[in-house]
Amino acid sequence: MAQQTMVLKVRMRCEKCRTKAMMIVAGTYGVTAMRLDREQEKLVVEGERVEIAVLVQTLSKKVGYTEILHVSEF
Repeated sequence: MAQQTMVLKVRMRCEKCRTKAMMIVAGTYGVTAMRLDREQEKLVVEGERVEIAVLVQTLSKKVGYTEILHVSEF
């Protein structure tokens, strides 16, 4: 399977929300790496066989508004 890179914009209002978002992403099946851009509220997620729809739905429900900005496979 191909390596996926996803860029998500997540509304994170406080440090607790950032921590919660990182914990959710880290616990998602297939995620191998992640980076957080605090200023732009972006999460960059890398992995294989990541269910992007489930991840976005979970982040929206538990953290805040989540939008898919970019998905690429290589």
